[in-house]
Amino acid sequence: MDLKQLLGSKLTKKELRHLRTSYDVIGSIAIIEIPKELKKKEKIIGNAILQLRKEVKTVCKKAGIHKGKYRTQKLTVIAGEKTKEATYRENGCVMKLNVEKVYFSPRLATERRRIAEQVKGGESVLVMFSGVAPYPLVIARMAKPKEIFGIELNPVAHKYALENVALNKIKNITLIKGDVRKVRLNKKFDRVVMPLPKGGEDFLDVALKSTKKKGIIHFYDFLHEREFNLAEEKVKKACSESKRKCKILKFTKCGQYGPGIFRVCVDFEAF
Repeated sequence: MDLKQLLGSKLTKKELRHLRTSYDVIGSIAIIEIPKELKKKEKIIGNAILQLRKEVKTVCKKAGIHKGKYRTQKLTVIAGEKTKEATYRENGCVMKLNVEKVYFSPRLATERRRIAEQVKGGESVLVMFSGVAPYPLVIARMAKPKEIFGIELNPVAHKYALENVALNKIKNITLIKGDVRKVRLNKKFDRVVMPLPKGGEDFLDVALKSTKKKGIIHFYDFLHEREFNLAEEKVKKACSESKRKCKILKFTKCGQYGPGIFRVCVDFEAF
């Protein structure tokens, strides 16, 4: 039984047309969008999700968009336990996080695996905007890199990242709290991952400065499907401005963000 079927006797036909049936589950917390037309029925909807998903103990509704320098989202508990901290499992890793105070997307689990599968033994990897360390953890667990560095500006995300590295007993991850533009590592990397929620093109110059000759960069962007070509154009422009040459290796759609809008990744080699 799905959510719409479960609520068939509790909502009117008009209300069912407004119901959002997709939602994210992060550990024991479900996050759903409640349209304004269903505000008075949000508790009924939340309780239905608790009934439908036995692993879910808390249901939150989105109470705002992702915003601010940390790209976090206001959430309101509408059913179940009053908590916003979750323990999430993915690709053999365990991660703790506060779903309201950090940016995290469970929808990127497949993408994180895709990146990890490309990492070769002995590589030095930099993850910019590393958050609670999902990319460093999955890469460390699935591949055999020499070392992984993660840089994160959000102090709450950085705190959880340190806890998660210890929780997973991984020794080759170094985490740094700071602005990727200001952190000086005095070394170059075989691979740079750029999972910024928005505006990643503004940091392509930093990624290029951090990448060895023939190093690989994974650049993320949000684009309408009619403008996918812009992602490669941004890469080529940044390489030209940094006096580097590049070879586009792969273009990947990593999930839908809105009507016709997708998160995409350009994997490219920088010379």
